[in-house]
Amino acid sequence: MTCRKRRSAALLSLSLGLLILAGCSTTPPPSTVSHVPPEEGHYRTDGPGLHPPANLASIPDAVPRKEPLNKFANRPYTALGKVYVPDLSNKPYKVQGLASWYGRKFHNQKTSTGELYDMYGMTGASTTLPLPCYVRVTNLANRKSVVVRVNDRGPFKSDRVIDLTYTAAWKLGFVNQGTAWVEVERVFPE
Repeated sequence: MTCRKRRSAALLSLSLGLLILAGCSTTPPPSTVSHVPPEEGHYRTDGPGLHPPANLASIPDAVPRKEPLNKFANRPYTALGKVYVPDLSNKPYKVQGLASWYGRKFHNQKTSTGELYDMYGMTGASTTLPLPCYVRVTNLANRKSVVVRVNDRGPFKSDRVIDLTYTAAWKLGFVNQGTAWVEVERVFPE
């Protein structure tokens, strides 16, 4: 067998082994993880659905109000092999990073708090913020800002800091790009 044939056979064996291992992998049970991030570029086919509201701009931001923490959604949990511990300290929170959005694939599915996800609402997902809570998200490229109610867990990609509804991403001006560099700051009821 020539060196080239041996290398091709070794690559084929390695590829088959990886495929078999991938088939054996598991995903977290639905009760642990609300949603898994879409593949890159998936945002192009994930919204806005067939009948979006006539005027997305008129959908109001979330208004912070006092709410009890969800007793189930604030426990430590594992998603995609990583352990997350929600921060229930009520400390100020401000972070910059990538925001993404999730749309019709999860529309009307249960969020981590048990509420139905509404891609036309003003909500978001965080891996460690307490559920529910409220944050102001500002697109640092255009300075547009919205307030959303965080009621879900995600995004489970290490480079993302928040996942937003289609409407929130539309208002922030990054629906067509799929992601944007943002600042996320926790806001509290008056």
